[in-house]
Amino acid sequence: RGSAFVHIPQAMARGRGAEQYSAANLLQSKPGSHSGTLQKLSKQERENKLSVCNKICYAIGGAPYQITGCALGFFLQIYLLDVAQLDPFYASIILFVGRAWDAVTDPTVGFLVSRSRWTRFGRMMPWILLSTPFAVASYTLIWYVPSFEQGKVAWYLIFYCFFQTLQTCFHVPYSALTMFISSDQKDRDSATAYRMTVEVLGTVVGTAIQGQIVGASNAPCIRGELDEPMSNLSTVADVNVTHVTLEETRTAYIIASGVIGAIYVLCAIILFFGVRERKDTGRQRSEKPMSFFEGLRLVMGHGPYTKLVMGFLFTSLAFMLLEGNFALFCSYTLGFRNDFQNILLAIMLSATLAIPFWQWFLTKFGKKTAVYVGISWVVPFMILIVCLKSNLIMAYVVSVAAGISVAAAFLLPWSMLPDVVDDFKLKNPDSRGYEAIFYSFYVFFTKFASGVSLGISTLSLDFAGYQTRGCTQPEAVNLTLKMLVSPAPIALIILGLIIFKLYPIDEETRQGNRKLLQELRDNDQDSEMESNEIGSVV
Repeated sequence: RGSAFVHIPQAMARGRGAEQYSAANLLQSKPGSHSGTLQKLSKQERENKLSVCNKICYAIGGAPYQITGCALGFFLQIYLLDVAQLDPFYASIILFVGRAWDAVTDPTVGFLVSRSRWTRFGRMMPWILLSTPFAVASYTLIWYVPSFEQGKVAWYLIFYCFFQTLQTCFHVPYSALTMFISSDQKDRDSATAYRMTVEVLGTVVGTAIQGQIVGASNAPCIRGELDEPMSNLSTVADVNVTHVTLEETRTAYIIASGVIGAIYVLCAIILFFGVRERKDTGRQRSEKPMSFFEGLRLVMGHGPYTKLVMGFLFTSLAFMLLEGNFALFCSYTLGFRNDFQNILLAIMLSATLAIPFWQWFLTKFGKKTAVYVGISWVVPFMILIVCLKSNLIMAYVVSVAAGISVAAAFLLPWSMLPDVVDDFKLKNPDSRGYEAIFYSFYVFFTKFASGVSLGISTLSLDFAGYQTRGCTQPEAVNLTLKMLVSPAPIALIILGLIIFKLYPIDEETRQGNRKLLQELRDNDQDSEMESNEIGSVV
């Protein structure tokens, strides 16, 4: 449902001008010719219908992106600091450059994919197939600690950027594949709904696999002077030092990456054999493709889009800060070194179960109301987690509450962006082929902001005096972690909600746009049917 933006019909370009003529004006049709044409069209539509199996196979193709994304989002920072033992400054560079590079590759790969030639396997499938083995190999090498020290930073930077590029080569064509699996809009919408369900489950699978395998072999800490007065944390540290070695922890990360890599390959195989890419015969080859900067000027010049993106940019930054630092916060500030992976899993399970609720809520009370309620829901719990003393039960309560807001943050952007595209379509009826531009630039801005947030947060830990593999951290580090999971995200959420106040598309406007678009589509279908009838008669 969330990516239904790409399903706006393009038939207006195909049927333009046909309404000026009728079959009777050109040639007197024979009796029954109209019904024969309809029967042919109906038979063709039935043959092109997607089965439930096709839709499931298509949806499974979206799982690798979410599984790897969750594993990297929750665990890469703590892995670089405590397992690879990198200096926080260099870890911040890797995280920032990797995410920023990922943001740049999205429109670049989209540009290249749009110019690909049709092959016997389709236009999108070769990108998906060829990128998969290299993506899995580079993903595994991200979680491998090389024996040398001198070039370790370059190792992680190269393979992180390499994986982001290859994953983009998989995910961008996969997203565009929606338009080529069926010519029927309802079929595409239904397939997208299957996809969103599998992608949400993918976040749980990624968190569970990485968390449970790695959590059983937490990186051993090194006791220092700070551990002396803190008996509780020292006890936890002793357990880790006694039973788990650093090599075992590194092996656990490799095993987790191998399992996720195998799932990645399996999903690609199911997608390839379960979905047939159909050639777009109605593509307007005479139209000049839009350049990167033309697209940027087009989408940023539309006021509702700018306000929506800016609002979600700040709220997404808030949840990215929470995601990137919550594992460290649980391990050091709260002292739950052996439980942080279960706390993270509670967040994602809660988010998965809450998505149907928010889907019902936004249809019942409107999308803007859902934004205010859903995003702000987590604020009191963020305050609670840093104000109360360390309590495992309270940590789980806050995690479940945070997951409810994460679900809203996950669902609402993809639910509201189609409204902006519809509004743009009504105000610019002559524009063609712009839908994907709105979404690619939204992903571009959020990914770039994600890199900035991760880089700044890791750099802040470096300035606070973060001790690699320490059983405990200096008070300045604990204070910094508290700031990164509570005051900073809350300030970003408030700023984002203020911007949403200026967002002009409310429920009344949305319903009005929907009626106007339906009239355009009805007129377009009439003109296309008339054009088909003329072709049949001739």
